[in-house]
Amino acid sequence: MISGKRVFTVGVYDLLHIGHVHLFRRASKLGDYLIVAVQESDVVARFKPDANLVYSTEERMYMVKAVRFVDEVVSYRDVNDIVREVDFDIFVVGPDQTHSGFKNAIQWCRDRGKEVVVLPRTEGISSSWLKEQIKNM
Repeated sequence: MISGKRVFTVGVYDLLHIGHVHLFRRASKLGDYLIVAVQESDVVARFKPDANLVYSTEERMYMVKAVRFVDEVVSYRDVNDIVREVDFDIFVVGPDQTHSGFKNAIQWCRDRGKEVVVLPRTEGISSSWLKEQIKNM
């Protein structure tokens, strides 16, 4: 059993970049143990058909786990399910994670006394931007 505050965040993390590392660093400072959930590839492909993932779920989990700020990595299909399955105290989301699934998950957290923290994105970097830069090289 992990003592202290458990922090939890979710995402795709396909092209791991400095913005992701900043997110993990900032999230880890909110508690004592950081859990990151990586969305499974088939779900990403279904809901974001233009995403064109580079890495498999397992590869993305491996890369995220290699970041020193991350203590544990799990995979997930739906944010509404994973918030009910993982033991955590603080749910960290980004300002762009606003679709109905996130709204429901955030409400579920608040109804159970879990803290919800919105961390801003790192300006000037995103996976979409990075893919565009690579394509134009």
